[in-house]
Amino acid sequence: MKKANILLFIISVAFLASCSDGFKKTKTGLKYKIIASESGEKLNAGDLVKFQYKVIYKDSVVQSTYGTLPAFDMVDANGRHHDFSEVLTKLKVGDSLVTIQRYDSLASNPAYGIPRYLKKGQTQQSTLKILAVYKDDPATGKAARDAAFADYEKIVMEYKEKEIAEIEKYLAKNNIKAEKINNNFFIEMQQEGTGAKADSGKVVGINYSGAVIGGRFFDSNVDKLKQARKHNLETFYFTAKESGAIQGILEGITLFKVGTKANLYIPSLLAYGPQGTPPVVKPYQNLMFEIELVSVKDKTEETEELLNNKGKLKPKKKIGLKK
Repeated sequence: MKKANILLFIISVAFLASCSDGFKKTKTGLKYKIIASESGEKLNAGDLVKFQYKVIYKDSVVQSTYGTLPAFDMVDANGRHHDFSEVLTKLKVGDSLVTIQRYDSLASNPAYGIPRYLKKGQTQQSTLKILAVYKDDPATGKAARDAAFADYEKIVMEYKEKEIAEIEKYLAKNNIKAEKINNNFFIEMQQEGTGAKADSGKVVGINYSGAVIGGRFFDSNVDKLKQARKHNLETFYFTAKESGAIQGILEGITLFKVGTKANLYIPSLLAYGPQGTPPVVKPYQNLMFEIELVSVKDKTEETEELLNNKGKLKPKKKIGLKK
């Protein structure tokens, strides 16, 4: 066989092999395979969709919603660059999807970001299962977003109940006497304060140490040995009930007076939730904070500088549906 014919034969075999694995390609080169269900409502552009997914890199799961909160997304006619959203209009409820993303293709249009662990020439695989679709209803005037948001709120409440139950079990097992507050978090009082109360809207300063419940400390502004990422030991300031810290602390601090020392046990959905703060706090980890309230101030121009503190309790950007 001549060299030219051999080369043509090799190319043909490679092409047939790439087709026989069941994968197709989008216009950006995203490889995908659809595992179709027997029946289910079709996804169309403009719909909102609920799904579970996981991302696999080098045989390790680096991200997954299975067993936690599902994800929501808008179905777009074109989709994002080199992303599963390119294929959504080909799916229906009950279908599963496998995609393979290439670093080189992502890097050609990095507007949507590239995973930090993915290197040139490498790929990652994602699997996705469609759970539900929400469509605009012209007959009733109900928007897809309203239906999706109602479902999302219900799912969040159910998952928070699960986390609250996990914390209660931990507290009981370790004989920790803590009071449940508004079914949101728990407070274990160590010392009652006698100073000004941290009312909503007040600028408050705290000393804190934070740990994963049942695990290690990951941050502190009073003990460098408890810091996963080193920073100065200085008072942390934020606005009570309003902004500047995770939700569990924003709410919990309003139970404090200056001089109060207490431990807060906070479900992940009132902390760093599905994002976590990798590698320090993993997604969906419940947290405990040892807190001492040291300062309560009115909001003034002078306190604005304090609120620019770059501490470690700033909230992560929330993931989920916006009303």
